[in-house]
Amino acid sequence: MERRKFIQQSTVFTASFFIAKDLMAKNDGPVYGHNGMKYRMDNTWGKLDPQNHPVNDCHEMVQDSNGRLILLTNETKNNILIYDTAGKLLDFWGHDFPGGHGLTLVNENGTEFLFITDTVKHQVYKTTMDGRILMTINVPLETGVYKKAEEFVPTETIIDTNGDIFIADGYGAQYITHYDSNGKLLNHFGGRGDGDDHFDNAHGIVIDRRQKKPSLLITDRTRNCFKRFSLDGKLQEIIKLPGACVCRPVIKDQHLYAAVLRSIDMNHPASGFTTILDKHNKVVSNIGGTEPVYQAGVLQPMNQAEKIFVHPHDVCVDRDDNLYVTQWASGKVYPYKFTRV
Repeated sequence: MERRKFIQQSTVFTASFFIAKDLMAKNDGPVYGHNGMKYRMDNTWGKLDPQNHPVNDCHEMVQDSNGRLILLTNETKNNILIYDTAGKLLDFWGHDFPGGHGLTLVNENGTEFLFITDTVKHQVYKTTMDGRILMTINVPLETGVYKKAEEFVPTETIIDTNGDIFIADGYGAQYITHYDSNGKLLNHFGGRGDGDDHFDNAHGIVIDRRQKKPSLLITDRTRNCFKRFSLDGKLQEIIKLPGACVCRPVIKDQHLYAAVLRSIDMNHPASGFTTILDKHNKVVSNIGGTEPVYQAGVLQPMNQAEKIFVHPHDVCVDRDDNLYVTQWASGKVYPYKFTRV
């Protein structure tokens, strides 16, 4: 009996040791960031067996009201992977989005839906949370600026509280198209061009409600900036981010987060980082990037400082302000988690 008790106690101690060791290993991971916005990196979070649940490009991620993290990849064996915050796979679905790129979550009277953009099929889809397609938006020929489907390569959507849909054609003709909740075209603006109210890479879009009057923040990625427009398409502000080829803007509380696909410019591969701006749209922290420096109120060029990312594509911010960073063309890696410290 004494020997059995000793073995039981030894087993418990050994198991506890390895659990504690694992927790200590995660807590001892490297910390990145600046100015009180610092994070501990876990690049093994969410890693799965690629034979059963492969990823190609991990494009975007959102968190639903149940706390689940929903990842969109353009791997048609499982376009959607659903995790808990510990990195456990909860569910997966989707085989029909070879160009799965933009993922937006919307809550309509207590029911959640997803909007998915497909850059290969030149379409936007509204789906249920388990993947049933409810609406498809095709190339907006009625604008008069598109002649064929191939010219429409949508990269992102955002949905207003009244159900209106805004689509950013980031890889196509660079227009922002505005629809009602039923998919009826209401407006279009922007388009490719050199003027400030035009775009070169309108990659991402969000509705910014941090000010009294809601507005659209739209990425102009190759020009290293976000552009603020009124909801009816009038340019209001340019937020310059020198050296940062930003992807979509993500707003959580008073902060704005963005993955920086490449730094300096788009001619420098494998040079990405992530950036965080405060409510005044001042950069306060860069994860994997140089510390933000302002001289006479002007942000100085930013660059990759640490080789922790290849091509970051999106940042998801969970309820506890932890970050999950997805990557494009980065060796088919799963998302990295950054725990706020």
